[in-house]
Amino acid sequence: MTSTIAPVEERRNFGIGLLLFSQLFFATLDTSAKYLGFIGLPLTQIVFIRYAIHVALAIALFLPFQRSLFVSRNWKLQLMRGLCLLGVTAANFGAMQFLPLTVTGALMFTMPLMVTALSGPLLGEKIGWRRWAAVGVGFVGILIIVRPGTAAFHPASLICLAGALCAAFYGIITRKLAGVDSAATQQVYSGLIALTCITPFAFNGWVWPSDGAGWFAFIAIGVTGMIAHQLNTIAHRFAPPSTLAPFSYTELLLLALASWLIFSEPPDAWFFLGAPIIIGSGIYIWFRERQLNRPTTVEPVED
Repeated sequence: MTSTIAPVEERRNFGIGLLLFSQLFFATLDTSAKYLGFIGLPLTQIVFIRYAIHVALAIALFLPFQRSLFVSRNWKLQLMRGLCLLGVTAANFGAMQFLPLTVTGALMFTMPLMVTALSGPLLGEKIGWRRWAAVGVGFVGILIIVRPGTAAFHPASLICLAGALCAAFYGIITRKLAGVDSAATQQVYSGLIALTCITPFAFNGWVWPSDGAGWFAFIAIGVTGMIAHQLNTIAHRFAPPSTLAPFSYTELLLLALASWLIFSEPPDAWFFLGAPIIIGSGIYIWFRERQLNRPTTVEPVED
């Protein structure tokens, strides 16, 4: 049985809803990765586990229903997307071994500003001054959380920023592949490319989990990663990355909760000051998108 590739649709609110749901799985993914590093698993092994389980699940779930699972209409973009995803994962997992989840999460959320800047030249989208202003306000919230010039700027912070740039390109490429390859094909190739690259480095000093929590994180890191990215990929079929990116801010709240309850690293007062600013910018963009997505609108409106 072959699968018809679903076309790109303009259902932005539905895409936003899918993205918000994916944040629960992304938060579980990040928490599991930090916990595995906390109990002593090497970074390369953590990345390998994340993608080995991802690929195995994706093939098992999708291949029986899509015989053309490994057929891509744009191999170059699939390769670039997989490398970008590996960059995001390695940078984020590496940085969180030295920084609290709230700090790594906040630094990774410079990505929406990067996406907005790149969506114009790469996707031909018109980004008006209101959305630029909203993303800028969100960026101010991030600066409040990480406080430039303080101890929050551990060298690992620069690794996080590099990961955020990879995430921005990943989002752009995902949108370009929407309607070209199916979501299932994208999931298999993104995981397979990353797995191929990390495998030669994964078995040097292999460590197995020694308790139930460790084994839960060991399995969850792959399962939640596959589910989260599947939801994220489908969301990009219904809305452009410049629309979706600000709503990934909601993961900050989930990461703050996990940081507090699991790692005894509660968010400080600066986080509670910056987070509402970040979330507020995302809510404003949602209302703005509802206005721009009116059924009576025929031509794209620059806001």
